[in-house]
Amino acid sequence: MVKASQLEKCLKKVEKPARYIGGELNSIVKDDPALRFAFCFPDVYEVGMSHLGMQILYFAINATDYACERVFAPWPDMAEEMQSEGIPLYSLETRTPLSDFDVVGFTLQYEMSYTNILYMLDLGGIPLLSKDRGEDDPIVIAGGPCATTPEPLADFIDCFVIGEGEELNIELLDCIRDGRGKNKSREEIFRALAAIDGVYIPSFYRVSYDEDGLIREHTPIVPEAKAVIERVRLHDMDEAFQLDRQIVPFLETVHDRAVLELFRGCTRGCRFCQAGMMYRPIREKSVDTLLESADRILKNTGYEEVSLTSLSSCDYTHLMPLVRRMVETYEDQNIGISLPSLRLDSFIVDVLREIEKVRKSGLTFAPEAGSQRMRDIINKNVTEEDLMRVAKAVFDEGWSRIKLYFMIGLPGETLEDVLGIAHLAYKVKDAFFNRPKEAIRGNFRVTASASCFVPKGFTPFQWVGQDSIEMFFEKINALKRAIRDPKVKFQYHEPYISRLEAILARGDRRVGELILRAYKNGQRFDGWSEYFDYDVWVKSMEEAGIDGDFYANRVRDYDEILPWDFVDIGVSKAYLWKEYQKSLQAITTDDCREHCNGCGIKDCEMWGEFHATASGV
Repeated sequence: MVKASQLEKCLKKVEKPARYIGGELNSIVKDDPALRFAFCFPDVYEVGMSHLGMQILYFAINATDYACERVFAPWPDMAEEMQSEGIPLYSLETRTPLSDFDVVGFTLQYEMSYTNILYMLDLGGIPLLSKDRGEDDPIVIAGGPCATTPEPLADFIDCFVIGEGEELNIELLDCIRDGRGKNKSREEIFRALAAIDGVYIPSFYRVSYDEDGLIREHTPIVPEAKAVIERVRLHDMDEAFQLDRQIVPFLETVHDRAVLELFRGCTRGCRFCQAGMMYRPIREKSVDTLLESADRILKNTGYEEVSLTSLSSCDYTHLMPLVRRMVETYEDQNIGISLPSLRLDSFIVDVLREIEKVRKSGLTFAPEAGSQRMRDIINKNVTEEDLMRVAKAVFDEGWSRIKLYFMIGLPGETLEDVLGIAHLAYKVKDAFFNRPKEAIRGNFRVTASASCFVPKGFTPFQWVGQDSIEMFFEKINALKRAIRDPKVKFQYHEPYISRLEAILARGDRRVGELILRAYKNGQRFDGWSEYFDYDVWVKSMEEAGIDGDFYANRVRDYDEILPWDFVDIGVSKAYLWKEYQKSLQAITTDDCREHCNGCGIKDCEMWGEFHATASGV
C-alpha cells in the first residue's frame, strides 16, 4: 500500500489533487476479497468518472466476493511527482499498487487512449508486453467497444473480453480465481479462459501476411482457441444487474448527474456508426425498472439531474410515459431531466415541453451531413424540413441556443455537400429571427460542430478510404470562409488526430509496434490537444515501418481479410457490404422497427419475420 505521507507530498504540488485521493460517497473498500480487480480507465479521473459502464461494472463486481477498485491515468504533473517519490500507480480505494492486483482490466472507449494504457502499465510496474510478464504479474485484460477490433493492442493485452461485460467479466474472474486456487500457470489459466464465449487470447493465434501487406491468415495455434470469437451480449435488460447508486466525485466531472440507461442497441442503421451495428439488437428496459433505478440512484447520490442515455434516447418506445412520470415525481424536488441526443422529429418537442417544466437544458441535434444526398448516403433518414420544423418549434418554446453535429469527409462527399453545413446553420438562424419581435427572446447562438469522419470496422464504411489531411483542411477552410456571422459559431475536430484514430482503429498487429514507439517517444494523452504531437507519431511510424496511408486512406476489396474478421458481432459481413453498395447509389434502408432488413442477428425478434417473408410464408 502506498504510504499516506508519501502521497501528501505529491498532492501539495499538483492541480486537482482530489483526482487522486478516493474516499468518495458510495465507493467501496473491501478488506479481504477473494480476488482483486483493478478497473483501469486510460484517461483522467473526470472523464472516467463520467463513464456509465465503469459505474455499472464497479458495483456489479463489488456485489460479489471480489473487489473492484478504480485506477485512472494521472495527469503528467502527478506522474512526475509520483516517479520522484518512488510511488507506483495505485488504486483509489486502498492505494494498492497496480502490480499487486490479480487482474488489471482496461476499458477501451477511444483509440487515442492507447498510449495511456502503456503509460499506466509502466507507472504500475507491469511489463508492457504480454510475452514479458511472469507468473507473479497480474493478468491484463481489456474490454469495451474498441475490444471488438483488438489487434493493435494484441502485444500488450493478455486477454480481450468481447461483449457486454456485466456477466462476462464475472465469469472470467471466476475462471481466474479457480485457476489461481489450483496453482495453475498463466498458460493453463489462459487456456481455460479461451473456452469462454467472447474471450480472445491473442497469444493463441498466428497471423501471416502476403507480400503486398494484406493478411493471409489469422490462425488458432492451440486447441482451446476458437477460429471465430462471438461477441457476447445481454438478452434481457430488466433481468441484468441494475445500478442503484453511483460514486459521487469530490470535484466536477464531465457529466455530473445521475444516469439512466434506457436501452441498448439502435434500429436506425446509420452507415458510419460502429456502435449502432455492434450493439444490435435493441433491448429496452421497462418503465418500472427505470423509475425504480432513478429513485434509488437519486436517494443514494443527492444528484439534482437525471440524464436519460442510450445510443438514440429518443427512440425509447415508452419515452413520453417515462418522462411524464418522472416529472410528476420529481418536479417538486426541482430535479431536472436531460436527453443527451435528440431526434429531428416533431415528437421530441412534446418531450422537451415536459422536461422544461423543471428546467431548460441545452439542445443538441445531429443532422450529420450538409446535404440530403449525403444524408441518404449515410442512411441518416432525416431531412432539412425535419430540422427546420423542429428548430422553429423549440424556438417557439423559448430555447435560443442549438448545437448541430456534422461530419466532414464522408464517402462520396463534395465541397458543395460540405458548404451545405453553413447553409443549414444559417437557415436555423433565420428561423429564429424571422418571427414576430415579441417572440424573439434570449441570446441566440447556433453552433455547427464538425468532426472528421473515421471509417470503423463492423460498419458498411469499413471498406472505404479516409480523406487525406489536406482534403480535410480544404473543407474546413471552405466552411470558415462561408461562416462569418457572429451568431453562427463553427467548431471542428483536429484532422491530424482523426488520421491517427483511423490508423489505430483499422490496424492489425503490426500497428502495436507503432503504439509502443510512440509511447517511448513521449506520447500519452493523445486525445488532449495540448499533448498530441503529430510529428512524434510520424517519426514513430517511420521507426516502426508503418505506412499510414495503408491503414487510413486505402480502399479495401470485399474479399480482403480485415484485421477484425475473426470476430462475429452478429451482423453479417454480407449485410454490411450490401449496405455499402446501397450507399454508393444513395439508397436508404428503413428503420429495423418498420421491418426486418436481414442484418444477420439470429436471435432478434424481427429475424423470424425476415425469414418468413424471404421464404414466401
